[in-house]
Amino acid sequence: MSAEPSTRGLPLRVTGVTAGYGGDPVIRNVSVRAEPGEVVSLVGANGSGKSTLLKSLVGVVRVTAGTVVVGETDVTRKAPEEVARAGVGYVPQVDDVFAPLTVRENLEMGGYLLPARQVRARIDEVTVIFPRLAAMLSRPAGKLSGGERKMLAMGRVLMLQPSVFLLDEPTANLAPAIARTLLEEHVRQLAANGASVLVVEQRARAVLAISDRTYVLAGGEVRMEGTPAELAGSPAFVESFLGGTVTR
Repeated sequence: MSAEPSTRGLPLRVTGVTAGYGGDPVIRNVSVRAEPGEVVSLVGANGSGKSTLLKSLVGVVRVTAGTVVVGETDVTRKAPEEVARAGVGYVPQVDDVFAPLTVRENLEMGGYLLPARQVRARIDEVTVIFPRLAAMLSRPAGKLSGGERKMLAMGRVLMLQPSVFLLDEPTANLAPAIARTLLEEHVRQLAANGASVLVVEQRARAVLAISDRTYVLAGGEVRMEGTPAELAGSPAFVESFLGGTVTR
């Protein structure tokens, strides 16, 4: 890969967060952290609260208890734009690009907080990170492959050079080989460049291969946490998420 610009990473501290959509909370008393240079993964069954947690961190879902701190900035219950200004980039699972717009226009939308004179230079930097996008700047995003759309979604977020990345199911609907490349080359590289990365992923085995630490959510609560090596030694984790048994 080409040399990529570094990011001034900031730690993410999520402490005792409870959140939901009204009525009973979806997640309860969740605490997670991600340090600059780390990939931290969130795994769990469908409906365990993983996506709700990410949405609560960026102000899309209301937090009713707990705190979300980026560096020294408390962003708890802040509007999404304020969270973005604090250095948090969020790539949702769906609706992650504007399909009718070109690749260039999507990147320009990602730089909406930048002075106009900086946008072109930042697009040049992003296409160094994702070289395939450089040849597609005039192509409508709706014409891209699944893997290319994810690159564009991540590139759009990179326009603001966030210190913290929140990625919700970045490999959803991708072929296994493309998913592995996206995780190993691009998601891991975000952390290598200095960012704190928190990623929700259903492909537990693949995401553990690039993770420094992992949290397991079930029923809206953190039930397990540890390094991939530690979790690989847990029979409950292996049987539930890796489809095997622990050999001793």
